[in-house]
Amino acid sequence: MPQGANTSTPHRTLITFCLMIATLMQALDSTIANVALPYMQGSVSASYDEITWVLTSYVIAAAIMTAPVGWLTARFGRKNLFIVCLVGFTATSMLCGIADSLVQLVIYRLLQGMFGAALVPLSQSTMLDIYPVEQRGMAMSVWGMGVMVGPILGPTLGGYLTSYYNWRYVFFVNLPFGIVAVTGLALLLPKVKQAATSGFDWLGFGVLSLGLAGLQIFLDRGEELDWFASPEVVVSAILAGLGFYLFTVHVLTARNPFIPRATFMDMNLNAALVTMFSVGMILLASSALLAPYLENLANYPVATAGLIMAPRGIGTMVAMMIAGRLTNKIDPRAIMFAGYVMLSASIYMLEGWTPDVSVTYMTITIMIQGAGLGFVFIPLQVVAFYSLAPALRTQGTALLSLLRNVGSAIGISVTSALLDRQTHYEHAALAQFITPFARPLQAGGAVSHLLNPTTPAGASLLDSMVTTQAQIIAYVDDYKLMLLTMVPAVACLLLMRKPPAAPLAPTAPAHAVID
Repeated sequence: MPQGANTSTPHRTLITFCLMIATLMQALDSTIANVALPYMQGSVSASYDEITWVLTSYVIAAAIMTAPVGWLTARFGRKNLFIVCLVGFTATSMLCGIADSLVQLVIYRLLQGMFGAALVPLSQSTMLDIYPVEQRGMAMSVWGMGVMVGPILGPTLGGYLTSYYNWRYVFFVNLPFGIVAVTGLALLLPKVKQAATSGFDWLGFGVLSLGLAGLQIFLDRGEELDWFASPEVVVSAILAGLGFYLFTVHVLTARNPFIPRATFMDMNLNAALVTMFSVGMILLASSALLAPYLENLANYPVATAGLIMAPRGIGTMVAMMIAGRLTNKIDPRAIMFAGYVMLSASIYMLEGWTPDVSVTYMTITIMIQGAGLGFVFIPLQVVAFYSLAPALRTQGTALLSLLRNVGSAIGISVTSALLDRQTHYEHAALAQFITPFARPLQAGGAVSHLLNPTTPAGASLLDSMVTTQAQIIAYVDDYKLMLLTMVPAVACLLLMRKPPAAPLAPTAPAHAVID
C-alpha cells in the first residue's frame, strides 16, 4: 500500500494555485504559437517548411527532456529543479518574443521546450504528495484542467493576442504568470528529501533521445516527403527504431538505468501508459481535424470556427469536476468506461457530419467528446499511482507525460497523412463516375452548361465538387481509425486494479487543518 500524503501541508491552496499556473503555462505553449506561425514567417523571412521548426523544436526538446525528470529530481531536489525550470521557461519565453531571426527563434524554442518538459510531471507529483489519497480525485481534476484545457484554449488565446497585439505577445504573456509561480513556489513549496542517486545513465538517455528525435522527424517530414520514398524519412525511421530497441534492451540489462525497472513493474501504471497513449492520439488529433473541416469544408470564418470548438473545453472542465467528486465514491474504472463510451459516441457522431450540419448538433458532439476526455483523464491519474511507490511517482508522471506527447504527435501525423491519401483515393474513385452518360452532364440545361468538363470553368467546378466529396469521405475514414484507438484503452481496464476505498476517518491529527 502506498504511503499517504502529508495532510498537514501548510498553504496547500496557494501551492496548488502556483502549480496550476506552471502546468497551464507549459500546456498552453504546446499549441498557442500555431495560429501565429504565418505572422512569424513574415517577420523572420522564413519559408513555410522552415517556420514549422518553431513547433517541432519545442516538441522534440520537451519529449526528450521529459524522460530524465525523475533522475534530475532525485539528484537536485524537486523544489530546486522546479524553480530552475520555471525561471528558465519564463526567460526563454521572453527570448522567443524578442528573436529577430529564424535561427534565434528555433534555438530559443528548443531551450523553452527543455525547461518546460519538467513542469507537468513535477506539478503532478507534487499534487499527489500534498493531498491525501481520499482527496486526490478532486486534486487531479483541478490539476488536469491545465493539462487538458491548455492545448484546447491555446489557439484561441494565440489568435487573440496575435490579432489585437503582435505575435511576440504569444511568448510575452508567460512573464507575469512565471513571476507569480516562481515567487509562490520559492516561498511556500516544502523541500522533499530525495533518495541518493548514482551517476547519470548517459547511454540510456542517449538512445532514448535518439529514438524520440528520430520518431519526431519521421512524423514531421514524412507526409511532406512522401514517407518511405524519401531517404531522409527512411533514415529517421531506422534511427527511431534502433533508439527504442537499444533503450528497451538497456533498461532490461543495465544495473542502474535512469528510469528504474521497478517503474515498469506496476501493472496499473503500465495500463495507464497505454491508455494515455490512446487518449493522447485523440486529444490533439481530433482538434487538428476539426479546425480545417469547419474552415475549409463548412466555410466558417476562423473566429466562428474557434467559437464552435470552445464547448469541447467546457465539456472537459465540467466532466473533470464531476469525475473528481465521484472518483472516491465509486470505482474509478467505471468512470473511465463511461468516458470511453462518450468518446466513442462523439467520434461516431462525427462520422455523420456533413458541411451543412447544424451548429447545435456540432456543439453537442464536441461537448460530448470533451466530457469523455475529462471522465477518462481524472480517474486515470488516481488509478495509475495508487499502488506505485512514492519514490517512483516523479518517474511515473514523467512517463505519462511522455506517452501523451508521443501519442499526440503520432495521432496528428497519422490522421493528417490518412486524410491526404484517402482524399486522393476517393477523388479517383468518384471521378470515374464523371462521364458523358451522367444525367447532370447531359446537354439541355443550365447545370450541364456549368458543369461542362470540356470548358476550363466547368472542369474546375467539377474538380472542386469531387474534391469536397472526397474530403468528406476521407474525414469519415479518419474518424473510423480514431475509434480503433479506443480498443486498447478499453482493454486496459481489465488489467487495472481498483484503488482501495477512502478511509472512514482522517489520518491527520485532530488539530490539522486541511485547506
